[in-house]
Amino acid sequence: MISRVCTVPVGDIELTGDLDVPAPARAVVLFAHGSGSSRHSPRNRAVAAELRTAGLGTLLIDLLTEEEERRDTVTGEHRFDIALLARRLVASIDWLEVLPETLDLPVALFGASTGAGAALVAAAERPARVLTVVSRGGRPDLAGDALESVRMPVLLIVGGRDDQVIRLNQEAARRLGGPHTLRVVPGATHLFEEPGALEQVAETASRWCDERLRSAAG
Repeated sequence: MISRVCTVPVGDIELTGDLDVPAPARAVVLFAHGSGSSRHSPRNRAVAAELRTAGLGTLLIDLLTEEEERRDTVTGEHRFDIALLARRLVASIDWLEVLPETLDLPVALFGASTGAGAALVAAAERPARVLTVVSRGGRPDLAGDALESVRMPVLLIVGGRDDQVIRLNQEAARRLGGPHTLRVVPGATHLFEEPGALEQVAETASRWCDERLRSAAG
């Protein structure tokens, strides 16, 4: 079992992450946080804990440095910079491929809000490495033209009361180049704060990753 704070080099900066890998692990899930969030997001940490009970490792990483986060809080200049976030996700995927504990493990991407758009762009750039992409209340539409290049299975999870995001997910789903499923959590709003809503997200994501791993092994 690995459980430690790690640093991922990206050019002349380093990103801070929390790496947890059970033994044995079947895959590692890399989390892409949404606008204004971080690796400390209680919602993503709750989902990550559920995934680890299913034998999946997790890497929750800050895609912005502390200085960038402070500036973004005021200006909002980085949270919609999908190209920047995707480049840093790609660097994190590549880092997992050389880390001894994870180099043989398939990677799943879990994106929330704007992080979903960045995750899909990164998946399009690393098709041989990324097994699947899961989006929670995400903005897959922000991936733009990269959607057509995403060939691996994609799961889009949205709240039943999150009308605008449902519409954006439906539109993005039509552009995806590979198999995809849209799951609606009844009665849930954008942050899945309703009782039991986030648990449904975690269970659905865990089951989806298990199915993708079984299909890849079969």
